[in-house]
Amino acid sequence: MQTAKNIFTYRKYWASRFGTAPFLPMSRAEMDQLGWDSCDIILVTGDAYVDHPSFGMAIIGRLWEAQGFRVGIIAQPDWSNADAFKALGKPNLFFGVTAGNMDSMVNHYTADRRLRHNDSYTPGDQGGKRPDRAVIVYSQRCREAYGDVEIMIGGIEASLRRIAHYDAWSEKVRRSIILDSKADILVYGNAERAIVELAHRAAKGEKLSEMRDVRGTSYVLSGLPDGYREVAMDSIEDEAEFTRVSRAERDTTVLRMPSFEVVRDDAPVYAQASRVLHQESNPGNARALIQRHGDREVWLNPPPIPLTTEEMDGVYDLPYARAPHPSYGDAKIPAWEMIRFSVNIMRGCFGGCSFCSITEHEGRIIQSRSEASILKEVEGMKKVKGFTGVISDMGGPTANMYRMACKDKAIEEVCRRPSCVYPDICKNLNTDHQPLIELYRKTRAVPGIKKTLIASGLRYDLAVKSPAYIKELATHHVGGYLKIAPEHTEEGPLSKMMKPGIGSFDRFKQMFDQASKQAGKEQYLIPYFIAAHPGTTDEDMMNLALWLKKHGYRADQVQTYLPSPMSLATAMYYSGRNPLVPVRRNGGEQVFSAKGLKQRRLHKAFLRYHDAENWPLLREALKKMGRADLIGPGKHHLIPNWQPAGTGNKGGEGARMGRKKGTQKFLTQQAGAGRRSYGAK
Repeated sequence: MQTAKNIFTYRKYWASRFGTAPFLPMSRAEMDQLGWDSCDIILVTGDAYVDHPSFGMAIIGRLWEAQGFRVGIIAQPDWSNADAFKALGKPNLFFGVTAGNMDSMVNHYTADRRLRHNDSYTPGDQGGKRPDRAVIVYSQRCREAYGDVEIMIGGIEASLRRIAHYDAWSEKVRRSIILDSKADILVYGNAERAIVELAHRAAKGEKLSEMRDVRGTSYVLSGLPDGYREVAMDSIEDEAEFTRVSRAERDTTVLRMPSFEVVRDDAPVYAQASRVLHQESNPGNARALIQRHGDREVWLNPPPIPLTTEEMDGVYDLPYARAPHPSYGDAKIPAWEMIRFSVNIMRGCFGGCSFCSITEHEGRIIQSRSEASILKEVEGMKKVKGFTGVISDMGGPTANMYRMACKDKAIEEVCRRPSCVYPDICKNLNTDHQPLIELYRKTRAVPGIKKTLIASGLRYDLAVKSPAYIKELATHHVGGYLKIAPEHTEEGPLSKMMKPGIGSFDRFKQMFDQASKQAGKEQYLIPYFIAAHPGTTDEDMMNLALWLKKHGYRADQVQTYLPSPMSLATAMYYSGRNPLVPVRRNGGEQVFSAKGLKQRRLHKAFLRYHDAENWPLLREALKKMGRADLIGPGKHHLIPNWQPAGTGNKGGEGARMGRKKGTQKFLTQQAGAGRRSYGAK
């Protein structure tokens, strides 16, 4: 894989003389205290400003500051007019716009499109502090405030909408967000490398709109640049020809994706285009993409080169205050409370789950910090107000992929697999858990650290490769329960999710239970499941409910599939085709998706088979399915044939979403004669 300039070796901008701010300023008064007459860059975000490396605006802002730029923050501004966007004056270089750590539409609406009334990224958990489609709205207001200032957009919302994409909330394919926002440039993925280069070049007088050679960026142009050869995907039948480009031609070849108008009107072509997009996700072999929208072209440069361990250390060693901005006073910010004593040790995920946005945003290549950097942060944690000696989580997108990578870099560069662990763990993947085990042990040895919990999602099909890791985990790093995500039990939906069979979960559970028993601890697994994922039939959900009852699990709050922009599962949902295999006009694999509200509620109700509110809906469905034998008073029945007074009037709506944006899910497991309830954070 090609190398890239270390992001900390640029010559600092002259404003570095002002030093480090205790917090990046959110007001002119703070700017005055710092001796600033203006900001070089102003970052607009949909989240409250928390100066902690788990919050995107803090990482980006502090990194720009480390390059010598004066960075101001406008957090959750009133978007009804442009006044709030003038609070810090006119930026000398550009505005950076992000919706925040969450997509604004996911933040606002449940999977059933009900409006949420809370926001974990807002003081007091108050909802309504950011607009729908925040990147578009904020960009418009920035343009109204200062029409001659350029705009850079980024973050999860921009990243997942960088190309024509299906939008579940409007139920249609929308244009690339760079067009609707009228931004000058879009940065996608973990954008440190891009934002540093773009800022330094802007400081030298270049316009963002004219910087067209930076990886991990997208921009609008009117025609094909000089020196590029175009390879067009003219139909859904020509994948082999479309993807066959020699290594020598890669840097001068652009792949012509079907136009916005075509993928908007032709669902099978959308599915095939999604397949090709995901094949071009490896920084080692990805090529530039171009897609016409009307009379304009949206150009996507290849993904950024992953950060080195040295660069990752530099990013996480920046002088974060590790606290919310003082202007919020004593107001609680739930997202901050949840992560304030956690430590990120890595980025990326090579799992490739079709419903997950991590691959599209962070990529499949794991970027790990050094032990020294992590232990330094752990030491510093003891100085954080309220710290009791317990680290709430030490992980990342996945808990146990630390330092894992392809055994051969040459193979990694040419690989086009969407997942390193599905349908089986790749023989070229290093699955050694020993570096993580050593890190856990060294963390426990830090004076003042009482316990380190592991709360990030655990990849159990990897964990079973290391009995020593499971023993270490169960003995020292579980606080009574461990969340884990088999997502389903049936092969149909699992094959569309790109998740391992339930047998892998069973093996992990056996090993975990044995390790817990040997440690003298009573500990439980909290499995998560998804209702109504593409490829899931009513029978699949019924079988999952039977599995839950057989194993004594009762889901309190459950998750219904939400088609997020740009994911492979969303392509299945929209098109009815499976993009995991070649798509054909009159062939290929058809995929069923539950789309009607009643059927989606039914799938959710099966997960909460024990809730009396759901029994009328389930009785009706089981009778239609010819499975009335599952209705009755016995232990072998799924639901009873009687109804408690005052229940069953909601038509299955008892399967409610979690209070905090559906991210909190609880399971009650029957243990012996008693019942124990465990909540997953």
